Amino acid sequence: MPQPVQPAARRRKTVFFSGRVQGVGFRYTAKTVATGFEITGTIRNLPDGRVELVAEGSHAELEAFRAALHDAGLAGFIRDEQVIWGDAKNEFRGFEIVR
Repeated sequence: MPQPVQPAARRRKTVFFSGRVQGVGFRYTAKTVATGFEITGTIRNLPDGRVELVAEGSHAELEAFRAALHDAGLAGFIRDEQVIWGDAKNEFRGFEIVR
């Protein structure tokens, strides 16, 4: 008897983007790009000039979303990315910009 297919484990990916990432439409572009992926999360500006992205979904979906952010024209603004992986906490509904 075949085993039931398990859904891909949901993961949490936190990314701190640095560079010229504030005031260039970074958060709005990320929110628009997020609609094409099965992810939930938030994106916000930090007082130190970085942007914090917290997203949850399957590992593959999160990696594809991150690549899509670069392809959406944001790569030129990013100098560095600090990535932290963890277990999903399932606390988000949709993908939102936090102010």
